[in-house]
Amino acid sequence: MTRLTTTHPVTSTHAGPVTAPLTFPTGFLWGSATAAYQIEGAAAEGGRTPSIWDTYSHTPGRVVDGDTGDVAVDHYHRFRDDVALMARLGLTSYRFSVSWSRITPQVTADGLGPVNPEGLAFYSDLVDALLAAGITPAVTLYHWDLPQALEDAGGWTSRATAERFAEYAGVVAAALGDRVRLFITLNEPWCTAYLGYASGVHAPGRTEDAAALAAVHHLNLAHGLGAAAIRAAVPDARISISLNLVWVRPETDSPLDADAARRVDGLQNRVFLDPLLRGRYPADVLADTAGVTDWGFVRPGDLQLVAAGGVDVLGVNYYSPTVVRHWTRERPKEYADGHGDGAASPWIACEDVEFPFRPGRKTDMGWGIDPRGMTELLVRMAREAPGLDLLVTENGAAFPDVVGPDGRVADPDRREYLRTHIAAVHAAITAGAPVVGYCVWSLLDNFEWAWGYGKRFGIVHVDYTTQERTVKDSALFYADVIRANAVQP
Repeated sequence: MTRLTTTHPVTSTHAGPVTAPLTFPTGFLWGSATAAYQIEGAAAEGGRTPSIWDTYSHTPGRVVDGDTGDVAVDHYHRFRDDVALMARLGLTSYRFSVSWSRITPQVTADGLGPVNPEGLAFYSDLVDALLAAGITPAVTLYHWDLPQALEDAGGWTSRATAERFAEYAGVVAAALGDRVRLFITLNEPWCTAYLGYASGVHAPGRTEDAAALAAVHHLNLAHGLGAAAIRAAVPDARISISLNLVWVRPETDSPLDADAARRVDGLQNRVFLDPLLRGRYPADVLADTAGVTDWGFVRPGDLQLVAAGGVDVLGVNYYSPTVVRHWTRERPKEYADGHGDGAASPWIACEDVEFPFRPGRKTDMGWGIDPRGMTELLVRMAREAPGLDLLVTENGAAFPDVVGPDGRVADPDRREYLRTHIAAVHAAITAGAPVVGYCVWSLLDNFEWAWGYGKRFGIVHVDYTTQERTVKDSALFYADVIRANAVQP
């Protein structure tokens, strides 16, 4: 059951005089985004075999409250209703990810194994339902759910995983490419590499700095090889990758704080952007991490393959700003970004860098709110890659939403977060950034990785016991934005 009602007026939280709306270009895509393991459920149905997130979530102590994605929000069985909900909200695009272990359940390091027709049929039916509803599909091929068999063989530390990914990408593209034009190879490889292999707070839960840097390279290589495989199957496909780029600011103007910002920018942004756009790794990142690895896993020609794969559309995921400063041992280290305050840190070779706590509004994740970072990143990408289309593939916020006695989910904080960030996208367009669309994260409340079901990012509330969907006020606001192709400043 889904509740969609406009009987409750949603009033603006924006104070001040009424001003002209900010209108977006004709044809601007308004979408939402999800990830397979977070929403599908049906973990052992349809021929699917375990991924690293099945293993991780079933390992005691890894996920808050012992939650798993076994059922999630049951999108596997309810996708037609969910597509109908998207249509009623007026979405013109939907970004979803494919579960690799649904497609080739018997994959090994040596080969994909048989293709599972039931797995392909699920995504084919989803694409057909979207198109019938007038919604443009965007397919993400990897959103963190590596088949467990490949992790057992080394995971992203192994070159074979990148090679198998390319083959898998070709299979999916061949099956869906007659109806899908935009394929996103990887989502947030930073998280896969550093949170999965350095800090261990994401699957597969390893804490090995050298392994994390090997994973960085093999993810970059996977994009290059995967892009080539997609183009071979679908010559007119558009290729993208979604990077969780950060707006890094030093806390002060001191040279030490500036150097801290340089190092974080290198590890999070440039180590992925430079191979993609320039066919090389940043020299300073190689020097900073020389004590961890000699980067011997990079073979001659690899970086040329990454650059040759390229992108037609660069996906930008933005949530929160990042402020850094030089750290001395005179005080306990602060990790306001939420990463690194445990036994291991994702910030390799950054022992004297900290992320200070900052005043101001925060989301339920404890993340600071500053929409200026959205504008800054989009303008930076327009400057560094002129002529390259940009797509906001994720932006959103978690807040502790509840269904009220009247059946309404009033979420004014999320509504204001979306308004200000959408306005920030418009500011980037005004400054010359070629942004072609925006996807809110997320359509539905869902399994929020190591946080389990305790953090709600959705513009649609999900009762995890009954699976009832209730449209939040933020979704009604977003529907109004889509309808007008404009937002109030």
